[in-house]
Amino acid sequence: MSSVAVSVLALWCAALSAFDLRSRRLPNALTGAGAIGILGYALGIGRFGAALLGAALLALPYLLIHLCTPRGFGAGDVKLAVGLGAVAALAGPRTWAVAAIAAPVLTAVIGAAALGLRRIRGGDAPGPLPHAPAMCLSTALAIALVP
Repeated sequence: MSSVAVSVLALWCAALSAFDLRSRRLPNALTGAGAIGILGYALGIGRFGAALLGAALLALPYLLIHLCTPRGFGAGDVKLAVGLGAVAALAGPRTWAVAAIAAPVLTAVIGAAALGLRRIRGGDAPGPLPHAPAMCLSTALAIALVP
C-alpha cells in the first residue's frame, strides 16, 4: 500500500475509533465511505476479488453475531468489518487471519480487565465495550507486522 493509502486508512480508523469510544456508535457515512474507498482502491490495483472475498468473510460472522445479540454487537461493527476485511485481505491471507482473530481477542482482554477493575473497586459491571478500536488496531498491526 502506498504511504497515502496507509495515511488515509489510519485517519479513517482513528475517526471511527474516536466515535465508537465517545458514543458507542459508528456513523454510516464513515463506515460506508471507507468500505467503498477501500474496494475502489482494490479495483484500481487489480485486487478487487481478494478484497471482496476478505470483506465478505469478515462481515458474515460479524453479521451473524449481530443478529444473535444486537445489543451487544452493533450493526456499525458489521459495516466496519466490510472495509477492514477488504484491506486486510489486500495484505494477504495470513494478515487477514491475524486481523480477524486478534480483534475479538483484544476486545475480550480489555473487557476482562475492565470487569476485573470494576470488581476490585466495587462498581457495577461495565456495559458493552466499543469494538471498533480493537478492530482497527488489530488490522493495522496485522498489516504492519505480518510478513
